[in-house]
Amino acid sequence: MPDLSPAWLFGALPAATAPAAVPDRDLSTVAVPHCAVELPWCDWDPASWERRWLYRNRFPAAPRSGDRHLLRFEGVLTSAEPVLNGVALPARSGGYLPFEHEVTGLLETDNRLDVVVDGRFDPDTPPNSDAPSSAVDFWQPAGIYREVVLRTVPDAYVRDVFAQPLHVLDPARRALRVRCELDLAEPGDLLLRARIRRGARELGGAEAPVRLPGGRHPVELEIGGLAAAQLWDPEAPVLDDVEVELVRDGRLLHAHRVRTGFREARFERDGFRLNGRHRRLVGVNRHQFFPFAGGAMPARVQRRDAEILRTELGCDLVRCSHYPQHPAFLDACDELGLLVWAEPPGWQHLGRGRWAERARRDLREMIVRDRNHPSVVLWAPRLNETPGDPDFYQRAEEIAEQLDPTRQTTGAVLSADHDTAEFRHDVFGCNDYSAGTGPDGLPRPEPAPPRTDFPYVISETVGTLSGPAKYYRRTDPQPVQQGQAFAHARALDLALADPRYAAVLTWCGFDYPSGNGNVDRGVKWPGVVDLFRVPKPGAAVYRAQVDPALRAVLEPSFHWDLTGPDPVHRLGDRAALWSNAERLELFLDDALFALVEPARAEFPHLPHPPFLADFSAVRGIPELRVDGYAAGRLVLRRRFSADRSADRLALSADDAEIEAGGADATRVEIRVVDRYGADRPHPPGHVHLEVTGPAVLVGANPFPLAETGGTGAVWLRSALRGTGPVVVTARHPGAGSAQVEVRVR
Repeated sequence: MPDLSPAWLFGALPAATAPAAVPDRDLSTVAVPHCAVELPWCDWDPASWERRWLYRNRFPAAPRSGDRHLLRFEGVLTSAEPVLNGVALPARSGGYLPFEHEVTGLLETDNRLDVVVDGRFDPDTPPNSDAPSSAVDFWQPAGIYREVVLRTVPDAYVRDVFAQPLHVLDPARRALRVRCELDLAEPGDLLLRARIRRGARELGGAEAPVRLPGGRHPVELEIGGLAAAQLWDPEAPVLDDVEVELVRDGRLLHAHRVRTGFREARFERDGFRLNGRHRRLVGVNRHQFFPFAGGAMPARVQRRDAEILRTELGCDLVRCSHYPQHPAFLDACDELGLLVWAEPPGWQHLGRGRWAERARRDLREMIVRDRNHPSVVLWAPRLNETPGDPDFYQRAEEIAEQLDPTRQTTGAVLSADHDTAEFRHDVFGCNDYSAGTGPDGLPRPEPAPPRTDFPYVISETVGTLSGPAKYYRRTDPQPVQQGQAFAHARALDLALADPRYAAVLTWCGFDYPSGNGNVDRGVKWPGVVDLFRVPKPGAAVYRAQVDPALRAVLEPSFHWDLTGPDPVHRLGDRAALWSNAERLELFLDDALFALVEPARAEFPHLPHPPFLADFSAVRGIPELRVDGYAAGRLVLRRRFSADRSADRLALSADDAEIEAGGADATRVEIRVVDRYGADRPHPPGHVHLEVTGPAVLVGANPFPLAETGGTGAVWLRSALRGTGPVVVTARHPGAGSAQVEVRVR
């Protein structure tokens, strides 16, 4: 039986109106994943989505005798009431984890699935509290914002598999415990078989007969002799397929496949070890919300965030703050070698009664969903910045230990609770925003020393330390934008100075929409990457820490602008160039201007400190050339133009192809650049966009480039029907036009 089409009917549900009373003609056609309201890039209004909505899917089916049918929702914000062919299915409250219903016996030749989505703020559903929705530090736009699947299984099937590696560091004893949950419609004699493969090569297997009554049953197999299994490592993220089969009378009934990786991850008081080797971890926190679409971005776009963090920024670890994120993001983390701190929904509030029951349910379901991911190295049963509650957290610890004894537990406390005696988890996490003042006059992190009684992680730091306004916007003055890079460099340098800091996670990876605290236009701006997934000047410190054997890097945390409203002169003698070269030579109009060395005295522990230049006396519009040297040879060269007359519009797409059918998308980046492709800040006006071909634009048109500081993005989503080329044409009144093509296949 095919999966449900991404094409749904959709509309607002009037008060006191039953879904069945709404005719199809009153609904519009949309593609799922979907956000219930059209969102701008900023200034989100929760009143626009905090109401009830109706989604309807009409689909044919040909149910066969003996088959069972499962309807699975990957995520609905905030609650869902499904009705299939007039039969109400159990309602669900909570937006960040999947839920599934067996619908065997309810399917007909022609079917109607109605889903009432309630986007109203529910104080009984984590991470919410009794306060208004703005009390939570991230907006939660309503909708069926993740995928919906209808699948067919036989009368006996494998419901779940946990592939648990054993004795990882001892090749002679290396094994795999395969913990299965079987679901049988009636009693049966079956053969359970498990195999582990890497590509076409089978590494090992085991099988056992099982005689079970009807219902759900846990069954275990152990596969030994796995000395040939390679270890998963961030530099070599080797993944293996584990396939579990149910056989009856020699006939395969059902096969269930998961991926895993053999690795041992341990946080100790003297730091973190992966596969027995000490490793320093640097990373960021990630929110999964996007402009224009909220959380309703498909798998390809979710994966792209992992690529930015691991490949472009060189992060070792990401904290999924503060809720379980799209499975495709975790798949990408597995494949890229990006370690993950996973946590259930929560933010500064612990409820009672139904709230606490749902919080424990979320923890269980998160662990069951994600425990096969080798990238996940920490569970956080302690919810973000919540007060101590011995009973609640004792029960949470027991849940984590019972479902997954292989991983340590953690939780992030406020810096005011740094010395609390009430902490029941394995690894102490501290959101530490302690700050002093740096040479640039801006606040800089001064985190507290690590505790000595726990392995210790800085779970948040830097954040919004840019002064009274607490922003790091592209439209801010150059000293503020560059100050973000210095603040992150300071945090990393201090943490790397003491091996007892097992990891430092800065706040944060991406800007995000919020109504809580210090916001501007409904956005919080602490990300080193902006809402549109374009790295800011503050990201330069991360980009430069890459191993020079992989690639040579040069990223300024300033704009080479001498005549505009925000010239580089404002940085005085601290214009920072971030590079993994050993020395830099600076040229103005190809005449040698300065030789600069890394500022190692200021950042003694950072692998690649910044190079500081003094452009305060430079006038006119000279061209800047930077040559980088390592081991006595030229390894990089970049040029930057101060002459705005050659500025142009640049357009690029993350992907050359996307899948047809409405459930795939890619980002199209918009920038005004100088003659050499470097960003030009503060361009006036808007960019007008035109799309031809089988795709729809997700974004503002015209795009307000002046408001976003000269860079931005829209997304292209495949149309519900059609294949072929899609051409995006952009026009700007001062920077000209540009085109990019994406093929829908």
